[in-house]
Amino acid sequence: MMTSVDTDLMRVLADPLRLRIVTLLAQETLCTTHLVEETGARQTNLSNHLKVLREAGVVDTEPCGRFTYYKLRPEVMEALAGSFAELAAAARATTEGNLKRSCP
Repeated sequence: MMTSVDTDLMRVLADPLRLRIVTLLAQETLCTTHLVEETGARQTNLSNHLKVLREAGVVDTEPCGRFTYYKLRPEVMEALAGSFAELAAAARATTEGNLKRSCP
């Protein structure tokens, strides 16, 4: 059984700042101001990264007065983790079963 990992999502999360944002949002729902304080990134740069995360479906927004709060969508992370868990299980089965293709 072949397992595939969402490569587009991996590209989104591979950026160090976006990964930092996701890590922070895993702990609590934050607004842009909080994220600027926590990351030290410029507002414009941070907003661009948040847009990428929103478009990839990694975060949801929640308007609150003049602020926008961001929260991580755990189901997206769980799906990605599940894909990697399936890869690890397949690798374990291959190793334990000593499965290898013979050379021609």
